[in-house]
Amino acid sequence: MTAVGLADRLAAARAGALVGREPEREVLDRMLSGAADAPLVAYLHGPGGIGKSSLLRHAARRAQLGGRRVVHVDGRFLGADPRQLAEAAAPACAEPGAVLLIDSFEQCRSLEAWLRETLLLRLADRAVVILAGRNAPDAEWSLDPGWARLFTALAVRPLDAARSQALLAARGVPAGRRDAVAAFAGGNPLALSLSASVPAPAPGTPWEPTGDVLATLVERLVGDLPGAVHRRALEVAVQAHVTREPLLRAVLGDEGTDAVFSWLRQLPCVEVTPEGLHPHDAVRAAFAADLRWRDPERYDDVRVRVSLAGLRSVRAATEDDAPLRAAEWMFLFRDQGDPDHPYTYRAYPDIEDTPLRPEDVPGVVRLAEDAEGPASAAAVAYWVRRQPAAFRVHRYKGSAAPVSFTALLRLDTPLAEDRAADPVVAAVWDLMAAVAPLAPGEHLGIRRLAVQRGHQGPLRELITRRAIGEEMRAHGRAATFTVIEDADRWGRHLAEAGMPELAAVAAGGRLHHVFGRDWRRQTVEQWVRHRARAAHPPVATWPATAAPSGPAGPVPRAEFAEGVLEALRTWHSPRAFATSVLLRSPLVPRGCADPAAELRGAVLAALDAIQTDPAGVRAHEALTATYITASRTHKSAARRLGVPYGTYRRHLALAKERLIAQLLRQPAMTSSPRQECPEGSLSP
Repeated sequence: MTAVGLADRLAAARAGALVGREPEREVLDRMLSGAADAPLVAYLHGPGGIGKSSLLRHAARRAQLGGRRVVHVDGRFLGADPRQLAEAAAPACAEPGAVLLIDSFEQCRSLEAWLRETLLLRLADRAVVILAGRNAPDAEWSLDPGWARLFTALAVRPLDAARSQALLAARGVPAGRRDAVAAFAGGNPLALSLSASVPAPAPGTPWEPTGDVLATLVERLVGDLPGAVHRRALEVAVQAHVTREPLLRAVLGDEGTDAVFSWLRQLPCVEVTPEGLHPHDAVRAAFAADLRWRDPERYDDVRVRVSLAGLRSVRAATEDDAPLRAAEWMFLFRDQGDPDHPYTYRAYPDIEDTPLRPEDVPGVVRLAEDAEGPASAAAVAYWVRRQPAAFRVHRYKGSAAPVSFTALLRLDTPLAEDRAADPVVAAVWDLMAAVAPLAPGEHLGIRRLAVQRGHQGPLRELITRRAIGEEMRAHGRAATFTVIEDADRWGRHLAEAGMPELAAVAAGGRLHHVFGRDWRRQTVEQWVRHRARAAHPPVATWPATAAPSGPAGPVPRAEFAEGVLEALRTWHSPRAFATSVLLRSPLVPRGCADPAAELRGAVLAALDAIQTDPAGVRAHEALTATYITASRTHKSAARRLGVPYGTYRRHLALAKERLIAQLLRQPAMTSSPRQECPEGSLSP
């Protein structure tokens, strides 16, 4: 009888567990069989957990059974230097018929052009290449008439209902539970497999992704945790983009940080990368969701601490490194971005970000005119003479031509020549005059121009990183303004970041929207704390009465409700109360001497008013124990009230609704429409 090693048995088990993917497997099998009309390069792409790595393992097994040499490369462990990829792929250049497999290609996508134009041309005869990454391949593969015949892109989609059921059946999930598990997983093979590992519920109890299910998933992914400090370390790691020892020290303190970091890096579910520790996506989702379900206050606390550590990291970085540190901080808000243009949080070594050079001036002026017209070109021509240090220019390596630029102006005096040359800057100074003049040592920051050729995602990302990093590092800044034209697309994201639209200025036949925040009302530290909270309402960072046309209208209902919840969460933080959105609501009379105190009084009065029946009394007790007398956690509040934790959570949810309803017994709240303005004038 022939002995079969563990590796062979494992490969066979994995091959038997691969469900569906017939079209993708057919293409890969034809490539590996050497069919004359088969492509030589295949690119598998799709979201995390969708099964790309399983298809790579399928290809590796088929290649090995056919006697081919298989060369595995993991993109997560490659830097931006092409020599690293060349070294890892060297065996495929030396042995005819080799199969080169590159997984997690999104992590080294900056090497895509070099791979196509250089490395693949060095491969040995009859070599086959299979790439797997989250992003779709760039268009050059299909635009090049040569590669168009040798290359194929395979989009890996979620499994359909029948194949989801088949995967669950293969994993031993009883038929009665498969529909519920399949609905939860949405066709994602990783989610299906993780859910299949959850123990069966009690007979007659429907399966659903409750907190207990999340806890079980965490246990299966992570295993037993040695102690509380290890759990806290993992709570930090699943929130941060990458975890390095200084981050753990900043959040957890000095005691035992080196030991717990060593433990963290040895977990099977954590990858060690050149940048730091990187938990698997499934671990991030399950562990973070479990904490948010178990203890939402602690979940917010961890995010706030990581956010503050990110701020310190940006401030401690060099000018060149600050944008990348800002990108790491932005990872905290990855679920709040534009789903059509997701952020990638990675380096772009093929793009240079430099100060403005004298030889760049004609190119940036021309770029502005092509993208935004003569008025924008005139503004660029003025500001490159007036404040050249405000400009950053992007160009691709090996090319001198600018492909994008941004101008982050720093102004401390409303000069007449600035106002005459640029009606947008004139409007900004009018906005400042409506609030308060600058104090000695203060200045304004204005992202006046951000222009790129076409709509290239990496350039937009680099511009955003530079602006946020500069904002975090500024000293003496009284207010920040951002000027954009496409307010319909980006206005909501700016508002969610606490930067409402303040004006619309017509110049050169185009409408420029001005968004702003007053750092004298909310410091950068307060902003990064507030941004990190899981459910934060927009903060009023610009006085509602500052707009030239008068005070803003009443607060919309949804924003009002979020403001009430934020007021409860920050009850013992008076400085946070000073920036509450509820200060613009009918709860606070116009012109009162102490708006924050007036607001706190209104909330306390509403708390007293809800005690009209036994349910109202329970609501009052739950809110008071949780927020007003400040129990450390929700579980400790439940113990103080002497009720089971599940009962307490139901009481608290109903109590919040009752308090909001009580506070809403004010005049109806509606938003007044924004008006456009004639050239050089303002629209609040």
